[in-house]
Amino acid sequence: MASALSRLLFFLSLLFLPLSATGQTGRNISLGSSLYVNGENSSWVSPSGDFAFGFYPIAKGNFFLLAIWFDKIPEKTMVWFANRDNPVQQGSTAQLTKDGRLVLKDHQGRLIWEPNSINGSISYAAMLDTGNFILSSSDSVVRWGSFDELTDTILPTQVLNFGGKLSSRLTETNYSIGRFELRFLPDGNLVLNRLALPTGNAYEAYYWSNTYLSGYQVIFNQSGYIYVLRRNQSILYLTPSSPVLTEDVYHRATLDIDGTFRQYTYPKAGARDGSGAAVWSVVWSAPDDICTAVQININGSGVCGFNSYCSLDNDRWAVCQCLPGFSFFDVSNKFKGCKPDDVVQACKLDPSRRPRDLFTLWEEEDLDFPGHDYEALASVTEDECRDSCLDDCRCTLALFRGDSTCWKKRFPLSNGRISRSSSRKSLIKVLKANYSQLLLLPEPKQKDQETTILVGSTLLGSSMFLNLVFSLTISLYVWYRYHKRSRKVQRNPNMLQSNLRSFTYKELEEATDGFKEEVGRGAFGTVYKGTMQLDSMATSVAVKKLERVIEEGEKELKTEVGAIGQTHHKNLVQLLGFCDEGAHRLLVYEFMSSGSLASLLFGTSKPTWNQRLKMVFGIARGLRYLHEECSSQIIHCDIKPQNILLDDNLMAKISDFGLAKLLRTDQTRTSTGFRGTRGYVAPEWYKNMPITSKVDVYSFGVMLLEIVCCRKNVESFLGNEEKAVLTYWAYGCYRRGRLDMLVMEHQDAMEDMRRVERLVKLGIWCIQEEPSMRPCMKKVTQILEGAVEVSVPPHPSSFISSLG
Repeated sequence: MASALSRLLFFLSLLFLPLSATGQTGRNISLGSSLYVNGENSSWVSPSGDFAFGFYPIAKGNFFLLAIWFDKIPEKTMVWFANRDNPVQQGSTAQLTKDGRLVLKDHQGRLIWEPNSINGSISYAAMLDTGNFILSSSDSVVRWGSFDELTDTILPTQVLNFGGKLSSRLTETNYSIGRFELRFLPDGNLVLNRLALPTGNAYEAYYWSNTYLSGYQVIFNQSGYIYVLRRNQSILYLTPSSPVLTEDVYHRATLDIDGTFRQYTYPKAGARDGSGAAVWSVVWSAPDDICTAVQININGSGVCGFNSYCSLDNDRWAVCQCLPGFSFFDVSNKFKGCKPDDVVQACKLDPSRRPRDLFTLWEEEDLDFPGHDYEALASVTEDECRDSCLDDCRCTLALFRGDSTCWKKRFPLSNGRISRSSSRKSLIKVLKANYSQLLLLPEPKQKDQETTILVGSTLLGSSMFLNLVFSLTISLYVWYRYHKRSRKVQRNPNMLQSNLRSFTYKELEEATDGFKEEVGRGAFGTVYKGTMQLDSMATSVAVKKLERVIEEGEKELKTEVGAIGQTHHKNLVQLLGFCDEGAHRLLVYEFMSSGSLASLLFGTSKPTWNQRLKMVFGIARGLRYLHEECSSQIIHCDIKPQNILLDDNLMAKISDFGLAKLLRTDQTRTSTGFRGTRGYVAPEWYKNMPITSKVDVYSFGVMLLEIVCCRKNVESFLGNEEKAVLTYWAYGCYRRGRLDMLVMEHQDAMEDMRRVERLVKLGIWCIQEEPSMRPCMKKVTQILEGAVEVSVPPHPSSFISSLG
């Protein structure tokens, strides 16, 4: 009986499927027809007007996808797109050529996309009322259709055969392939997988239809049902039993960016939300709770990436949040995970200092991190669990469960989720305020005091007379040692705190093989590469010979170097030691293997857009530290690409910070009265105005524009004056709405114009002539991270402040 009913429902459902794609009426599009971006003919519309095929604007209208969308509704929701990884600009065309090819070409005439395969000759094209754009032969046989090349959405009348696959977007505004896919496997199962980007390898499924060896097709019929048709012609319905009929609503089913496959409806007339506007409503989704479902497979990072956790909002969308002490890698893509804001605890950094002196525990109820624990403790109290994690330098987080079980986990943390039924509490180790530098300092040595105590204890067993004599001797020894140390501290308090090493000139001469290999030269002196034994390891170092140092010599050098030695930040080049011997003044730094930002940025092989973004963030954070977070404010006074060095991973680090005070007042002049390099110096240097940290902000703004555009600030060979000076050119392009002209030679930047605009606007704010109008570096980093919006900047010579 049940089997007969299933077959009856199946054949009834077929009535709602078209007999063929060309069975519908369509406005035929003849060979030789073309579409133009923003032209009179920018789209081809279906007979009913429900769907349109053409150029869909993205990134605030600066770029376009060749796409299909619902055309009658205000949202113009996309359901298919051709060039998801390669948006085009103004001047691009789509053409149905005379020889029957459908081609998309960019503004320079380069082929961007055409269908994967067309089976036979083509006589015309048509946009059908089903949402399928087809290429057809003269006898009305469909040779290709958009339904054949799946993106992230399926529509009523669409069928998934074996191997059919939907791929989510990366973000709401980035249409590249994302982290999730829906596949109809040859074994008959419909599954959802998470992908490991950029390889695209699939992790184990987190949802499946349970139609192994029985599934034949996945069908989205015209009545709004999505179901798996089995080989025996029975049906497994995935959607609710009574969807709204297509006469009343539009239907679509989309694999969304959070990994959930959702079916939506949109009222054709009548139904509205509270504000009176029509909306897309979810009528079915799989899985029901994406945060919990993905955790079934504990491999990888989870829904939201490493060091973050997933929760559901009221509409059951995944919301990603960072753990305390972490921030998003990319605020425009919060599924990418989070990075630590400060030094990550490691046993090798603090072998003698108790971790509990540096860290505390932040707790969160119902926060769970399934799997990947390195130790499990049974029959313990919550306090014992806390103590175990605090005293363990490997422990980043401990999970405590009500049954007296404690799981300890190390960095990076994965598969985070809020689970109300887990009855678990997460105890996350976070650095105490103002303790980041202590991680890099060794525990004060107690050897001398311990020796004194041991000797004194031995004497207690001797005669009274000898005890008295030796006690006086020990007292005199302790007094002598104490005052000797006191005098030493009073001479050089900064040097002791900085834990820098004092080298002899001979040591550095041997380390550099007689200062043989010169690796750099600048206003502060010449830099040589060397090799030294540091911590029992052969380590490459950079030895800088300071030239024309101020007359105060030893006192000034040790004071300034002591201050520099107390700075510890991943975006500052680390000072390892110094030499102050006779006329010799040398500094020893960590060696930066990838050279300077200038050599990479202005060389033949340009860094990628993502690499440049990483550098901008690093430089900004380093400057923020110098200006606002280290013990005494340091103004660099010579920020430029030549003073930004890069390590093996192209992490940007600021060099030569804090050295301006060591130079004679005439050493870095290129015009009377100022320090720095022409093109990067702030106007106040010329105007005898007070010098503040805003001079570094100005230099950063110039360099930011150089990084965005991948060109020098001044290029005299370019001819006209506006284009030759980058700051003029950038502002002019911004005012004309032609930021594409700044990055048009860099395709990866062209695909991220929203961020290009943000960075250019920020750069213009930083180069304002009036210092008070420039943002501080804290606000700069907040703007870069997306925490603060950047407003429209005035002309750099304007004196109207609205940013602060």
